[in-house]
Amino acid sequence: MSYDTIIIGAGAFGTSLAFHLTQKGKRVALVDRFQAASQTSPRAAGLFKHTQSTATRTRLAMLSCKKLVNFESETGIASPAVQSGSLMVARNPMHAGYVKHKAENAKAWGANIEIIDSAEARRRMPMLETDDLLAAAYSPDLYIEEPIQMLRAYLDAGIARGVTLLENTPVTAIRIVNDEVRGVSTQNGDLDAPIVVDAAGAWARALGSLGNTNVPIVPMRHQLYITHPIMGADAQFPILRFVDTAVYVRPCRGGLMLGGFEADPLPLDIHARENFSMDQTPLDFSVLEKQTATVENNLPALRDTTIQEHRGGLFTMTSDGHFIAGPLPNVRGLWALTGCNGSGFSFSPALGQVMAEWIADGEPLIDLAEFSPARFADSKWSDEELTAACVWQYAHYYDPVE
Repeated sequence: MSYDTIIIGAGAFGTSLAFHLTQKGKRVALVDRFQAASQTSPRAAGLFKHTQSTATRTRLAMLSCKKLVNFESETGIASPAVQSGSLMVARNPMHAGYVKHKAENAKAWGANIEIIDSAEARRRMPMLETDDLLAAAYSPDLYIEEPIQMLRAYLDAGIARGVTLLENTPVTAIRIVNDEVRGVSTQNGDLDAPIVVDAAGAWARALGSLGNTNVPIVPMRHQLYITHPIMGADAQFPILRFVDTAVYVRPCRGGLMLGGFEADPLPLDIHARENFSMDQTPLDFSVLEKQTATVENNLPALRDTTIQEHRGGLFTMTSDGHFIAGPLPNVRGLWALTGCNGSGFSFSPALGQVMAEWIADGEPLIDLAEFSPARFADSKWSDEELTAACVWQYAHYYDPVE
């Protein structure tokens, strides 16, 4: 079978890109070694935020939020988004400076964000004790109650527009002739296309090696839990981000979801684990108990709750904390969209659109140069050095030093 583009990986990046390419009239095959939308993406927290570290990331984040608000008009499927807003808060002087600095930059880059006082933070989030807050910023962010909702919506909208979905179809080779992509080989036969996109998430590095290219990502465990319903919890309460302990909390299923970035994270070499799938990710609830202890004085409702779900997946971390998005060097027609660094789900609507523009039209609406895979072309790092750098990025997600 022949296509314009073959996308490998049916997670948030892959499903969004497939849909947006069909908007451009392209014939797309979406291929996954597992069932579509079954690995890391449905295990995400589903958080979106305007406040980002660069102007480009801010533009993309704003575009993602706008697309979720207008999701039904674009896809024909009701938006899964809850427009709750979010509060970024800090309880020590160093991170208070971080919050204010982030807010100033975000406003300069066009984001809608404001510094508010403790009383206003409490008004917006009545469950929050604010006596020790030294800084708080509010922005009109949103979340997806169940991340699978967005994945299924993009899948359904893409299939309705002609996407060919090939599930449970491992790719065994990327076919290259004279440094140009010709397609892929799978366990079920060959597929032809002049463009192949590596959106394979935790498997992206191994897939890139099939095309003799470097996709330097390291899978890193990330965990969260969802409580049983809590009296007084409201789906419209804002997302909370405690930047001083890298913990986030949001409404979920009538209760609260809590997750965070571990100070001593666990990288996983999934290729050393035969037939690894995301449900084999080793979980450790004691990590979440420690994270809860850092915020329960501010959210007393967490003290007496019971847990209805504990889940975890793998972030694909890069050594500089930025996405890998664009054409891979040395092989014409081979592209990558990976390196989520903890925010791939929320950026996927925008990156799917912008990458589709780049692939189909030759020029994206938003310049993605800072995410170019070519920045790693001359990397000589050993696996140990790469892992150490990626661990640092994960553990310093809200590092006040910039």
